[in-house]
Amino acid sequence: MSRMFGTDGVRGIANSELTPELAFQLGKAGALVLTKGTHKPKILVAKDTRISGDLLESAMVSGMLSVGAEAVLLGVVPTPAVAYLVREYGADAGVMISASHNPVEFNGIKFFNREGFKLSDALEDEIQKIIEEDFDGIPVLIGGDIGHVSHAENATRDYVEFAAKTLEGDLTGMKIALDCANGASYRAAVDTFEKLGAKVHVIHNEPNGININEHCGSTHPEDLMKFVVENQCDLGLAFDGDSDRCLAVDEKGNLVNGDFIILVAGLYLKEMGKLKDDTIVVTVMSNLGLMLAAKELGLKVAITAVGDRYVLENIMENDYSIGGEQSGHVIFKDFNTTGDGIVTGVQLAGIVKNRGKNLSELASIMKELPQVLVNVKIPNEMKKIHETDEEVKSLIRSVEEKLEGKGRVLIRPSGTEPLVRIMLEGEDLEEITESAENIADLIKSRL
Repeated sequence: MSRMFGTDGVRGIANSELTPELAFQLGKAGALVLTKGTHKPKILVAKDTRISGDLLESAMVSGMLSVGAEAVLLGVVPTPAVAYLVREYGADAGVMISASHNPVEFNGIKFFNREGFKLSDALEDEIQKIIEEDFDGIPVLIGGDIGHVSHAENATRDYVEFAAKTLEGDLTGMKIALDCANGASYRAAVDTFEKLGAKVHVIHNEPNGININEHCGSTHPEDLMKFVVENQCDLGLAFDGDSDRCLAVDEKGNLVNGDFIILVAGLYLKEMGKLKDDTIVVTVMSNLGLMLAAKELGLKVAITAVGDRYVLENIMENDYSIGGEQSGHVIFKDFNTTGDGIVTGVQLAGIVKNRGKNLSELASIMKELPQVLVNVKIPNEMKKIHETDEEVKSLIRSVEEKLEGKGRVLIRPSGTEPLVRIMLEGEDLEEITESAENIADLIKSRL
């Protein structure tokens, strides 16, 4: 069997690839691996707003109960709420049922350990091994040894209290627009910013089970960009389906992506004397403009592989303060153990207020180089084509030589979808667009 776990848990089309049977197995095996030696272990279970959440939650919880675990249902809350509440509630583990920014037909399952961290590759492999061995040697529990379900009625309230307290001061006097992607932040984000005193305008916060991420949120911020200008807001914040990402919109309607947010927040922390080693952590997908701006600002940059888990690993190993991805996963180590969209938005809004400057002015510290991203649908077994096909490798080399060190080519297989992502950066947008499309066309011809 190929590896079940991608860069962010197990993900697939719900009821087709990610079936109730698989969810049951993951719940059962996950409970065994994450709660070894614990009597009646307690596992938190949450979900986003997509319609398949109920289906997978029921199956997964059944698996947990079958091996004696207590499943505590949080309902619909953001992914970072699970990471926080595992610690706050003294649970043994946590599970989020969500496919994040993906369309409604997808869903996913990601685990957190008792410290609120996503699992290591070794633990994920251990879960998969138990499933592959068909739970060989695992006793069948009966009677009072079977687990039970309870409900955490105040999960959203407790997370909102936490998120609001990450800011010293408040947001009174600020007018903030929120795009909740019809997802898991639809209550928590609004409650947090209202609690901090902001005047909140909100769009896309009426989930119906099938409209999550549909032309809204961090993957489609166009509505928010118009809304901020039309309603003269100080800034806008766009979350994804499970609210571990946040992108911003300045008062002029310009998109402010994760690179800008990390740079603005990193510089602020440096000036406050709170940035360990004056270092921010980003991935290879971050824009070259960030690297150039960081150097000018006296900031150091640590670079990791793509995935917020790798950013977090680097942060924790070196005790760094902040890091994240261009896509809006931003980790503030002092606050949470995963990307937290609402906390990111709170911190950014606080910087705007404390600095007394518009977001557009704060974000002007970085000039973004033109960047083109082309996705090619490809079978999972062919995702390494850019490393194995000689003609594809040759074309990539020739494009890199043409850029003459003033740009780059990055080919990255998606960890959650059957895609290869082709990213080019350079000074000439027309040139890099043509080159990206040429590489994509050649890969498609090989399928």
